[in-house]
Amino acid sequence: MQPMLNIAVRAAHAAGDYISRQVNNIPNLEIEQKSPNDFVTHVDRQAEQRIIETLLKAFPDHSILAEESGQQGDSEYQWIIDPLDGTTNFLHGFPHFAVSIALVHNGKMEQAVIYDPMKQELFTASKGAGATLNNRRIRVTRPVSIQGALLGTGFPFRAKQHLPAFQSMFADFFMQAGDIRRAGSAALDLAYVAAGRLDAYWEIGLKPWDMAAGALIIREAGGLVGDFSGNENYLETGNIVAGNPRIFADLIRKLQPHLSSDLKA
Repeated sequence: MQPMLNIAVRAAHAAGDYISRQVNNIPNLEIEQKSPNDFVTHVDRQAEQRIIETLLKAFPDHSILAEESGQQGDSEYQWIIDPLDGTTNFLHGFPHFAVSIALVHNGKMEQAVIYDPMKQELFTASKGAGATLNNRRIRVTRPVSIQGALLGTGFPFRAKQHLPAFQSMFADFFMQAGDIRRAGSAALDLAYVAAGRLDAYWEIGLKPWDMAAGALIIREAGGLVGDFSGNENYLETGNIVAGNPRIFADLIRKLQPHLSSDLKA
């Protein structure tokens, strides 16, 4: 395992172990609302602090972009961190949430870790070295279109102005796909695409920390990731499509009639 990936795994385990210990204390947590339907607790913040401390102890000159504490430092190496992706699930005891950590070097994704502490599943990738789940290689599935496929998505709760466009996409895809899942953790859902548990994924209005690690894991598992135009600006636009090369192309093509002008950017 790459040394930097090894440290990221250590950080993810530190955060995940802490999160799993807090599950039985959920009724006693103080919950803050950052924005409508977007929540944070001290568990998110403490998990994030554990990740940052572990990373900076090993790499004190690296910079940080984290969901709760924002940007720290300025370096050619930047860690992108979501300490608890799926906070609403966590708060309801719905066991689908994860720690997500990615390393970007000079604008290129190099390392990725997504850790599900409830199932103790560790998804990892290093650029050019493939993707793994608990140290076993994983690959995306092989459907050539969304016909009969199992798709994943997320509702645009941070960008409700796009709800009509999303509803149009959903209705169209639902008539063609085998089924659609909305489980509530984009990071973990992207890892599921890489592992072949979902055939493809699309979502509107995500943040970089929701997508960064999952994007590299999918690419190293043989898939493609892009924005709604099929380009690589998903971290900037927040709009993402992912799957094997053929289903990716099919999704991009079938999304176009449903896109408002601001979603085409």
